[in-house]
Amino acid sequence: MRCVLGLAAVLLAAGGALAQDKAQGIAAQTCAACHGPDGNSGAPANPKIAGQIPEYLQKQLRDFKSQDGQKPVRESTIMNGMVANLSDADMKGLAAYYAGQAQKPAAAADKELAALGQKLWRGGDSMHGIPACAGCHGPAGAGIPAQFPRLSGQFAEYIGAQLTAFREGKRANDRNGVMRGVAAHMNDGQIRAVAEYAAGLRP
Repeated sequence: MRCVLGLAAVLLAAGGALAQDKAQGIAAQTCAACHGPDGNSGAPANPKIAGQIPEYLQKQLRDFKSQDGQKPVRESTIMNGMVANLSDADMKGLAAYYAGQAQKPAAAADKELAALGQKLWRGGDSMHGIPACAGCHGPAGAGIPAQFPRLSGQFAEYIGAQLTAFREGKRANDRNGVMRGVAAHMNDGQIRAVAEYAAGLRP
């Protein structure tokens, strides 16, 4: 019995190692050009995915992929093509691989803008129906596993672009429309401020 259990453990470990090797290979061949070899993108238009919550990454990959001939839940000229041939196992492996990488965080460049963003992040704006970002993404922007993504150290430009996309309905893969509801009450200045503050956060 012990031999059988031991063999099962060895096979499981070998399978895990093979899956990780495959994920790393896909990352190097397919993802590195935009997100960097370790998920630390050098271009603000492409998000840093190193250290991101794996469940969130896996969901985004699934949302980019067309299912049963239907339009993808999240549309992107580039990403829709990139994930077209990925299996569920590939997406799970990639999510785990990037989640295990260390993020090289961005930084807040405008202190005054970040100070305004800090107020919105911590306390929201009840007058305009904007809840505190910290309620879902955490005081330090670390996110909540399986629910809300990590935003700390992300490019301010990328966060701003996504908030704007949620506000305009161009991105609609948020759970229960939460982000669309929040962004709908935010003006351009508030979006820039929150994005700037998040870029400087460290979990």
